[in-house]
Amino acid sequence: MKICWYDDQRLGVVDNGRVHDVTAALAALPPARYPAAPGDLLVAHLDRLRAEAQRLLPGATSKPLDQARFLSPVANPNKIIGVPVNYDDHVAEANADKATFTDRFQGSIEQQGLFLKATSSLVGPAEGVHVRFPERLTHHELELAVVIGSLAANVGEDDALNHVAGYAIALDMTVRGPEDRSMRKSVDSYSVLGPWLVTADEIADPQALDILLTVNGELRQQSNTAQMIMRIRRQIAWASSFYTLYPGDIIMTGTCAGVGPVVPGDVVHCSIQGVGTMDVPIHAATAEPRGPVVETN
Repeated sequence: MKICWYDDQRLGVVDNGRVHDVTAALAALPPARYPAAPGDLLVAHLDRLRAEAQRLLPGATSKPLDQARFLSPVANPNKIIGVPVNYDDHVAEANADKATFTDRFQGSIEQQGLFLKATSSLVGPAEGVHVRFPERLTHHELELAVVIGSLAANVGEDDALNHVAGYAIALDMTVRGPEDRSMRKSVDSYSVLGPWLVTADEIADPQALDILLTVNGELRQQSNTAQMIMRIRRQIAWASSFYTLYPGDIIMTGTCAGVGPVVPGDVVHCSIQGVGTMDVPIHAATAEPRGPVVETN
């Protein structure tokens, strides 16, 4: 099943080129309480939600995909985890241009460690990327996103994929410069996820998917997830040995060669086999805060 958030926070199921409104299925979820348990409530109860959405689907209203405004398919992740330089061709690319990529991060992925991105950086494709520092380079990095579906702590590699809810396309946007990687990748709108969550049962082998990215029609990135240095099973197991993974946690699994700059006015087209495609507009920065403002009186 392909599950999405779209338009004004409607819940949808994507099927046969249309998005079907199954927002009423949210009634199947347990009521939210404060303080909330860590993780995304919908992803934590995905099986219950899917069953209700399937029941509602025959009578649901729908619209063509090109008329929907897709948001992030995960609304409330506890954390966003990144895997650095996880394709050999990207390692070579970075080593060949240290003026751009810097030489601060040397050694294997295990030596460098995973990194975290602020959850406030998360947006859907329709919201686009807002370039915060136009005087500096902002680069695109296409990645397969793994969405955790159940609590995972100290899991083994053989069991790792059993904790996956599904997959999505991710853009791990990056400001180039001297600061720590986690800071440069946590700018508002610099974590794009979409266009929907493809449940794990629809992806037979996440380690064998073609990936492709263009900017304004120009091919920039093209590879296959089989080329990853650290496999997805290992990523999940290793991450869970350091911190508990909660439903809705996102792992951005690394990017291949071809990363490059974007500027306001560009359109980034992303495609991952079996997952889908999404177009992400690049905007100038805005001074307005993102998201709803919590009322204090």
